[in-house]
Amino acid sequence: MDIQKKRQYAWMWGLIGGIIVADQILKIWVKTHMYIGEDIPLIGDWALLHFVENEGFAFGMSFGGTTGKLILSLFRLLASGALIWFLMRQIGKGIHMSLLLCLSLITAGAVGNLIDCCFYGLIFNESTYAVAQMFPPEGGYAPFLLGKVVDMFYFPLFETTLPEWLPIWGGDHFEFFSAIFNIADAAITVGAFWFIIYTLVSASKKKKKKKELKEKEA
Repeated sequence: MDIQKKRQYAWMWGLIGGIIVADQILKIWVKTHMYIGEDIPLIGDWALLHFVENEGFAFGMSFGGTTGKLILSLFRLLASGALIWFLMRQIGKGIHMSLLLCLSLITAGAVGNLIDCCFYGLIFNESTYAVAQMFPPEGGYAPFLLGKVVDMFYFPLFETTLPEWLPIWGGDHFEFFSAIFNIADAAITVGAFWFIIYTLVSASKKKKKKKELKEKEA
């Protein structure tokens, strides 16, 4: 294995491992030190640790009850395995470093939330009325693959009432930024935006190259 491939494997596993460890340390701390709905101010009232749990997608979205949750967990499991396999295969072929990093971020986020889904129901009790206990004697709150994802970052930068003249949403309460998320969600979001930008820039470069070749041939 050449030096370039070794370096890329180091970046891949280092980034994935670092994000997963940071994500899980914070989630376990929140789960064992806070109850559902509790706030810890970070910067005034617009940057908080606000403990919530969700049963579905990133940023608190849900999907189809228990059956949907199970399907989503299985999908996450397959997607995480597929992403790792794809990354390792592409390193063997000589992947661009930018693509490697953005896909590693997405993979790390997917695995981070997958751990919650797979194991948190088994190793924690509920956090609804009190701080959860890790490995409670009575057992966890849910079976394998049915655990809830722990979210905590909340940035309600400002809130207002939308103008009455605005179609559909006129007069509604509006808060920015209302989503509550975790480190894994942030990694997926950054990785996805990075991937989109990388794809657009690559397509633009290819288009420019083709144009230059046509001009030379003319």
